Amino acid sequence: MEIKKNPKSNLENYSKIFMQLGLVLALFVTYVAIEKKTFDRQFGDLGDISMNADMEEDIPITERVEPVKPKAPPPPTPEKIEVVEDEKEVEETVIESTETDETEAVEVEEIEEVEEEEEVVEDVSFMIIEDVPVFPGCKGGKAELKKCFNKKMQKHFARKFDSELPNELGLSSGKKRLIMLFKIDRQGNIVDIRAKAPHPRLQKEAIRIIKLLPKMKPGRQRGKPVGVKYTLPMRIDVE
Repeated sequence: MEIKKNPKSNLENYSKIFMQLGLVLALFVTYVAIEKKTFDRQFGDLGDISMNADMEEDIPITERVEPVKPKAPPPPTPEKIEVVEDEKEVEETVIESTETDETEAVEVEEIEEVEEEEEVVEDVSFMIIEDVPVFPGCKGGKAELKKCFNKKMQKHFARKFDSELPNELGLSSGKKRLIMLFKIDRQGNIVDIRAKAPHPRLQKEAIRIIKLLPKMKPGRQRGKPVGVKYTLPMRIDVE
C-alpha cells in the first residue's frame, strides 16, 4: 500500500508537547494574577468637616409662668345700723311657748281598735295533717293515734253495714268496692259526706254508716284546729 502523507507532517506525534506547553502557560497566568498588587482607591481631600456643629441645636430658653389666682371679692358692706335713742320705745317681739300646761285639757282623737283578722287555714288531708283527729278511745303519740283512727273506722263500718244488702240487689258475684269521703270540721263534727258504690242503695247505706260516727277531737295544723278530709275505701263480697 502506498503512503500518501509524510510521516513528519503528522501532528498527532506532537500532542503531548502541546499539552505540556498549555499547562505551563496556564500556571504562569495564574501566578501572575496572584502576585499582582492592588491598591485602595483614594478620594480627594474634602477638607475639615465639623460634625459637632450640625449636632448642636438651639434650645430656646423658656420661662415658667405662674397662673394668676383671682382675687377674693371684698366683703359686703354692712347694712346700715339704726341707732335708737333711749327715750324711743322699741316694740319687742313676744315668742309664744309651744309647751302645754298640765292643767289644760288636751283633746285626743279617739283611736279605733282594728280587730286582727284570724288566719283561716284551709282543709288538710288526713295523710299530711300534723295532729290527726282523735277517735274516741284512741290514745298515744301521733303515729299511734293515726293507726288507731283507721282501725276504729274499719270496725265501725263492719259493725254497722248491712251484709245482706249486696245479695238482695242482684249484683254479680265477686268483690265490690265502696269509697266513702267526709270531713271532720274544726269542731269535730262529721260533714260533707259522699259515697261511691256500684249501686245507689249501697251508696245510701255507706252514707248512713258515716252519719253514725261519733263526734271527735278535731285535727290541728300549726297549732290551730282545721278541717280534715278523710277517705275510707272498703271492699264487700257478693255471693
